Amino acid sequence: EEDTGVIGGDLSWGIDFKQSQADFAYLNALPGRKIILKGNHDLWWNTVRKMENFVTENGFQNIYFLHNNCFLYEHTAICGTRGWFFEEDFKEKHDEKIFRRELLRLETSLKAAKAAGADEIYCFLHYPPIYANFRCGEIIALMQKYGVTRCIYGHLHSDSLRWAVTGMQDGIEFILVSGDHLDFMPMLLKK
Repeated sequence: EEDTGVIGGDLSWGIDFKQSQADFAYLNALPGRKIILKGNHDLWWNTVRKMENFVTENGFQNIYFLHNNCFLYEHTAICGTRGWFFEEDFKEKHDEKIFRRELLRLETSLKAAKAAGADEIYCFLHYPPIYANFRCGEIIALMQKYGVTRCIYGHLHSDSLRWAVTGMQDGIEFILVSGDHLDFMPMLLKK
């Protein structure tokens, strides 16, 4: 009951709250606090107010959304956002617009951690900020600016797992937690 779990996106294949209700019911039955960030398959994702109303109206307990905010676990801040797959040059203006918005969301979350006086900051992203030969310097610089110690990310599955970057890079520990990488078992990040 005292645990905090972070789900790094892709919680449900449902396209709206009604289709996602069974997935939320399953999550609700698990003990402890559950914090969810958006993944690329979370088509049910809506405004925070609508999502909070959905969990309240359905009697779901201890489910929270990581979106332009942060949560504390003891003295560690849980920050993050979905992020975005990037390349050195954006193929479309639409991609750059989404990426810039995700940068703003991440900074808002990191500022909230600093304002809360956290001793340590963990950054959760759905998309990896470093992958194979790609490196998202802007996200990494933002994490460094706010003193992020760990970046926990998902999204990678199947053959793409071989391109994952883990371990210490640029003063940040990168940890891959996608479901099939962990055989769908939670990873303990802090005792």
